[in-house]
Amino acid sequence: MSGFPLTNLMVYAVVAVTPVMVFWAALRLVAFAQTVRRTTPAMPHPPIERLAADLRRVRRTLADFEEGTPVVRRRGARQAYDALLIQACVALDVEHTLDRLPEGIEREMERLRVEESLRSAGLFIH
Repeated sequence: MSGFPLTNLMVYAVVAVTPVMVFWAALRLVAFAQTVRRTTPAMPHPPIERLAADLRRVRRTLADFEEGTPVVRRRGARQAYDALLIQACVALDVEHTLDRLPEGIEREMERLRVEESLRSAGLFIH
């Protein structure tokens, strides 16, 4: 009977410490998973060759719209073109304000300026 209090004490210690150890291990596992995820290189943008091909294709689509093309289709194509221009600017480290300007003449002028800046950086869209 002399071992009975010692056994109770050991059971109590296991019951008290086990949840703490399980949560500690779970937190360490989450931290490890985040570290692994951060160290996995992510491609920030598509290859510049694909961007150039996509820019040419969407630009050609914009130029080929006939009269009577729905406004939604024109607007969608312009937005796609702007998104591609922004990706190309990021890839070639060219300054732009396309994402801050409202639709209109100022944005159209910025598109032309960005196209020329990209051309100067070696990306030919036309």
